[in-house]
Amino acid sequence: MFYVYLIRSQKYSNKKYVGFSRNIFKRLAYHNAGQSPYTSQFKPWKIETFIAFTDEELARRFEKYLKIGSGHAFANKRLWSNTVQQK
Repeated sequence: MFYVYLIRSQKYSNKKYVGFSRNIFKRLAYHNAGQSPYTSQFKPWKIETFIAFTDEELARRFEKYLKIGSGHAFANKRLWSNTVQQK
């Protein structure tokens, strides 16, 4: 399976990230270990939503879509939770 995942910083609730992976739990550990330049400063992260695909190209296209204007709007309305817990 191929996954498009949406993660949110547990420390900075306004920081969100969309990514692609074959193993979302390993990828989450990667983000939380500070190994990604963008996400390292906002760790720890939690998975908010993920979508599984059997087709890698389709998953990669969906990830790319979520990172552009209309995809942002779709994700904000349908994939990100509207209730954010502050820590």
